Amino acid sequence: MLEERRIDLKRLAARLTAPRFSFGGADDLHRLLGARRGSVTPFALLNDVRHLVTAVLDAAMLEYDPLNYHPLVNDRTTAISAADLLRLIAASEHVPRIVDLTDLEHAPDIPES
Repeated sequence: MLEERRIDLKRLAARLTAPRFSFGGADDLHRLLGARRGSVTPFALLNDVRHLVTAVLDAAMLEYDPLNYHPLVNDRTTAISAADLLRLIAASEHVPRIVDLTDLEHAPDIPES
């Protein structure tokens, strides 16, 4: 999703008709995607050869060119066009769910004065 989005995960789960979910633990991230916390990107789908992960993409991010992601390590960044990202996901034999997340955002926390 767009980096500035703050999404209500309960509402996202309902939109996706998915069970309650949260961010994956370090062991699961490594086992399923070959990635470490802070380094999970769409490129990690190439490591999911059993197709246990479903990619969910923010529709709005696909309007940007280029898109920037970590290449499985978070001390580097690489750029890819939205069209090439979709081709890469298809080449990994995954079918992404492209979702409009606009109405799932929640207001940022505003500190009390």
